Amino acid sequence: MAERRSVAADVVGSNPTSRPKIFHFHRVISSAAALILRAILLALPVRSALPRAAQPPETISPPPSAPNLFIGTSGWSYPTWKPAFYPPGVPARSFLSYYASQLTAVEVNYTFRALPTASQIENWMASVPAGFRFSFKAPQRITHFARLRDCEPLITAFLNSIAATRAGNLGPLLFQLPPNFQANRDLLASFLDLAPFQHARAQLAFEFRHRSWFSDDIYSVLRAHNAALCVAESDDLQSPDVRTASHRCYRLRRSGGYTEAELDAFAERFVAMAHDGEVYVFMKHEDEPTGALNAARLQQRAAELAPSPARGERG
Repeated sequence: MAERRSVAADVVGSNPTSRPKIFHFHRVISSAAALILRAILLALPVRSALPRAAQPPETISPPPSAPNLFIGTSGWSYPTWKPAFYPPGVPARSFLSYYASQLTAVEVNYTFRALPTASQIENWMASVPAGFRFSFKAPQRITHFARLRDCEPLITAFLNSIAATRAGNLGPLLFQLPPNFQANRDLLASFLDLAPFQHARAQLAFEFRHRSWFSDDIYSVLRAHNAALCVAESDDLQSPDVRTASHRCYRLRRSGGYTEAELDAFAERFVAMAHDGEVYVFMKHEDEPTGALNAARLQQRAAELAPSPARGERG
């Protein structure tokens, strides 16, 4: 028994000087097998390491759409939208690609809490067709913590984080102020005068959730900077529909969604508005797919109403 334990120890390599000669034979066989296996592997076709979501933009077909009208929801990464919106066989990594085949814009809430990396932005760009629009929500550090004061470094960081966005894919930057933030005309004007905005030339939209902001003084500041008053409809507050910029932004947030008749009326209204400039419409995001289905219906109806539906012609 002692001799067997010693041989077993030698075989696993505890004492290299006392290994039996047959070990060397096995090593030769193993080396030859490894060479054969390596040759077989080299002969196999090489698979791409890129995730499926990172497809060339030209392989993703956009839905029929009305010119200058961009419709979507606030976010896309919701597994609970299966199977009503996402088909059962679509994996999570392909959600954005499928989403972009049904809708023409998305509001990115991710940027409210964290700045995206360049690789994240590039992956999103690779998952959508040319002309699909991303509307990025401004970080809470700007709107809720700093409350628009001393924000130049924060604005610069925000704009730098989304700089990889293709020019044709960038929608308005949404600044959603907290409900307890009351109007301050001079502060808003100073904020909009910040140098980073002048260099970026990005579309801006402001969602005010305190009624004190809805005044001609505030509208005049927005118009002077071509910043849109975001018209938001929710259960608690509805913004006045006042145009202050060359582009328009709507956030339809009513609980329970909208009827087909209401969506048809919205489609007629937004298609008419889009004759005079870009219009962005975002439905509420939630675990239920109601918002996504409402947006898809609105997208379809608007395309039907457009004189010549644009398919894949945005740029």
